Amino acid sequence: MKNLLVSIDRLGDFGEIVDVRTPLEFAEDHIPGAINAPVLSNEERVIIGTMYKQVSPFEATRVGAAMVARNIAMHLDTLFSARPRNWRPLVYCWRGGKRSGAMTTWLNMIGWQARQLEGGYKSYRRDVIERLGTLPGRFRYVALIGHTGSGKTRLLQALDAAGAQTLDLEGLAAHRGSLLGALPGRPQPSQKAFDSALVHTFSGFDAAKPVFVEAEGRRIGSITVPDAVLDKLHVASCVQVEARREDRIAFLLQDYAHLFDDPASFKAQLSKLVALHSRERVAHWHRLIDENARAALFAELIERHYDPAYRRSNQALYTELPHAARVLFRPNDSDSIDQAKALLAQLESTLAT
Repeated sequence: MKNLLVSIDRLGDFGEIVDVRTPLEFAEDHIPGAINAPVLSNEERVIIGTMYKQVSPFEATRVGAAMVARNIAMHLDTLFSARPRNWRPLVYCWRGGKRSGAMTTWLNMIGWQARQLEGGYKSYRRDVIERLGTLPGRFRYVALIGHTGSGKTRLLQALDAAGAQTLDLEGLAAHRGSLLGALPGRPQPSQKAFDSALVHTFSGFDAAKPVFVEAEGRRIGSITVPDAVLDKLHVASCVQVEARREDRIAFLLQDYAHLFDDPASFKAQLSKLVALHSRERVAHWHRLIDENARAALFAELIERHYDPAYRRSNQALYTELPHAARVLFRPNDSDSIDQAKALLAQLESTLAT
């Protein structure tokens, strides 16, 4: 029988990538663009793993084979039923073993040109880690730095719409990066899934063009930004994004309005600041929540918490900040793309060097 194994560097040779691991494994991380066709369900994998340890490897293999066969049959009747005769999928499981081997064998017996990823997901994960250490160093960066509420994320999105090359770390991490940065109804990805998305994003960049990115700390919620990325950001060219105080408050009132939908949770988050401020001040902020004094609360958070935190962090980390270009951004206006285009024109001579 001819060799059906292919290495990780041949991912682009196939029309579709099929992940046959359990839905839980797939949800934690998977090769970008892969579809999930589990040959064992979450529950079935637990049953087989327990049987392997407590009964015997033989019985576990026999029962598991029957489960795998039934699940492959189901996928052939449903998910794969409309695949054309010339379909060429790449199949993988955890380590390139029995699960992907079974699916690959059956697909080839039918007549499709299926191949199995050598080493499975584990080989893909090793490749991601390796590329995270090298890809960030291939690009020039422009870091958007500014106080909370100045609209850096909105400017980054406008730059993207204006044709610039952008890296949205907060978008990939599904978090705004601050204490109150959790996005409503949108859980953060796993660290592995973030890493995969980051490598996928880098892979689509043009090294001849600068990459605009918002200044970030090491942590974005539960996600850790790789050192290779942070090292490049800390020496990047900088744009100081400024906004009027009233615009910042109006922006936060819009972007963080959902926090008032759950006052108890909002108070619990602010209580984490007791060590930095005082119980009396945090209790005062709690009262502002109870009074629905939104503008007053955000004005105090800007003055007492966010701006001092900005001075402690960015000014020490970003070495090119003293030479930053400055832009007065109006984050609440509808012409953000025009403002982004004006910034690109302002930076044109700098970015060309």
